[in-house]
Amino acid sequence: METIRFVLGTLLILSGLVIFIIEVFGNYRFGYVLNRMQAAAIGDSFGIVLCLLGTMLYFGWSVACLKLLFVEIFLWFSSPVSSHLVAKLEAETNEDLAKEVKMRTQKEDDPCKD
Repeated sequence: METIRFVLGTLLILSGLVIFIIEVFGNYRFGYVLNRMQAAAIGDSFGIVLCLLGTMLYFGWSVACLKLLFVEIFLWFSSPVSSHLVAKLEAETNEDLAKEVKMRTQKEDDPCKD
């Protein structure tokens, strides 16, 4: 049983680390802050959960596991909220937002326009 817990915990932690590596490459690849926020938010939410689940498997059912569960729940709720607030701040303060995200106006979408 210990070997199975060790192998599953290691796989979860390694999966979380792979997600973090993909997040880092996404942050370097994307040039615009909102695209970077999307890569970072997904990586943080999913990568941290996988790493903490793997660590919880190592500890088994104990007080340390319960503490990690509370940390996981806190990060699960706070990471997307903080990413949303940073993205909202960027959207509200960037004067060239329409140019940077290439938004189309209502007039460009109108097929009846001559």
